[in-house]
Amino acid sequence: MLNKGVTLRGLEVFEALANSGSVAQAAKRTGLSQPAVSQQLRNLESALSADLVNHGKRPMTLTAAGRSFLTRTKAVLSQLRLAQSELTVMDLTHLSTLSIGLIDDFDNDLTPRLVTILAENMTKCQFKLISAPSLDINLAMQDGRLHIAVAASTGQVHDNVVEYPLVQDPFILVTPRGMGDNTADIMSSMAGVPFLRYAREQLISQQIEVHLARQGLQFEERFEIGSHLALMAMVARRIGWAITTPLGYMRAARFHDDIEAHALPFGEFSRVISLFSRADWADRVPLDVAQTMRQLVQNQIIDPAVSRLPWLAGSLRVIEA
Repeated sequence: MLNKGVTLRGLEVFEALANSGSVAQAAKRTGLSQPAVSQQLRNLESALSADLVNHGKRPMTLTAAGRSFLTRTKAVLSQLRLAQSELTVMDLTHLSTLSIGLIDDFDNDLTPRLVTILAENMTKCQFKLISAPSLDINLAMQDGRLHIAVAASTGQVHDNVVEYPLVQDPFILVTPRGMGDNTADIMSSMAGVPFLRYAREQLISQQIEVHLARQGLQFEERFEIGSHLALMAMVARRIGWAITTPLGYMRAARFHDDIEAHALPFGEFSRVISLFSRADWADRVPLDVAQTMRQLVQNQIIDPAVSRLPWLAGSLRVIEA
């Protein structure tokens, strides 16, 4: 039996504090007041008879006991969140066919998990899933070739499609490791190497170019890369720098030792990843799949991303229904 004071809310608060080092940020992430966050931490430490954080330091840092307990906490919360997501879509046995398109940003982590959940709940269904860039997914959705799609939103409204926003995915700067610790140093280093662009026909490239134009920024047009991983590989080889999003950064885990992510130094902006469904869908399937997606994104992508890059807390987030 768990000691009194070791609660699920307490573990969530401790994880949020460990990721951000700030009571204010932990309060924002958990939806609690700052006094309630502090009380949850005190209750947890009292129940464990151990200090988990160094209370006299700002930002807060973990004690040795805190670092050890955080490993267990993350494992417990990860399993609970996965269990919750698996229970969300409970009955799809009435479906005879289902076609889904998913943005390829999710290939590494989320897509395999979602497919498993759906397949286990569709015992008599002809099921098709495609993974592709957002513009291709959106076009297939508008043409009626898909029942459900998850892709970056274009902001356009279509009469035959309903949109359910899922995730706010902010744009970030990705540079070769060691280009600087502050904005001035990074900007100075960027001047000496080229900007690596996504291919122009990709939606992410179009969104980035619109933002740069609004900021009055122009960069040499030398590299245009259609593959996200190839783009990140070029950054890792110190060929240039790029603009991507946390979803893209986390997808390129193999290059993390050689690249660094920074907050964008020229105007913050974000894209929205949404679920789209046919407007004539009468039952709850799109709503249930959307909620499953939110839980999977939180567990599989957002939590690991914020743990690695704490400054993303609050800007990379699930958009609640």
